[in-house]
Amino acid sequence: MSFVIYLVLIFTVLASGSLVFLFKPNDQRVLKFLLAFSGAFLIGITFLKLVPEVFSKPTVFTGLFVLLGFLLQLTLELITEGAEHGHKHAHSDDEKVSPFLLLLGLCIHSFLEGMPIVPSFDMKLQHTLVLGIVVHNIPISLTLMSLYLHYGCSKRVAFFYLLVFALMTPLGSVFSNLLDAGISVSLGTWFNYILAVVIGIFLHVSTSILFETGENHKYNIQKFITVCFGLLVAFIISIL
Repeated sequence: MSFVIYLVLIFTVLASGSLVFLFKPNDQRVLKFLLAFSGAFLIGITFLKLVPEVFSKPTVFTGLFVLLGFLLQLTLELITEGAEHGHKHAHSDDEKVSPFLLLLGLCIHSFLEGMPIVPSFDMKLQHTLVLGIVVHNIPISLTLMSLYLHYGCSKRVAFFYLLVFALMTPLGSVFSNLLDAGISVSLGTWFNYILAVVIGIFLHVSTSILFETGENHKYNIQKFITVCFGLLVAFIISIL
């Protein structure tokens, strides 16, 4: 089952990145609607599924690890300038970020997201988390490919960078599974802390998307409906 999950995660990133060739470079409308949906869906499953999970057996440090995840994402955005939530757009060469640093920041972000995907967690919870990551990665992959092509990378190099990014979430999961198998003591509490960190990351990314997806931080009726639809889908997923 894990192998299938890894394939889905990798394929989604590569397929989403390829979509950049179907849209006009200056047409951000499709991306904004994808961002609005993904942000709403992400915050929906975070509060409906992930938060109840970590606080069903809380420790004194659970809330602290959520805050650490939020702060970690804020720190990573010093490198990526918000590519995790589609905020970084290719406007001018003056805004150019080092492709290596951009990839490094996104890889750390993606690796951490994959770490809670372990057998120690309920299978239904794993599938919910994976679905959240998949939906979240669609606009990231589009943004990443757009930026690398804008920075002058060839299509081959851009796809190589995209593949590296695509592998990070499965590698995070593999690392946690190896850690779980190699240590005799129970890692249930440890993985609960990891999930708490991911919740903090999701909260930062999703709220950033929802605040930034509208022009001048304002919503029109189409984006409002998109957000409501994303929340509705998250709710349906949470009760299935």
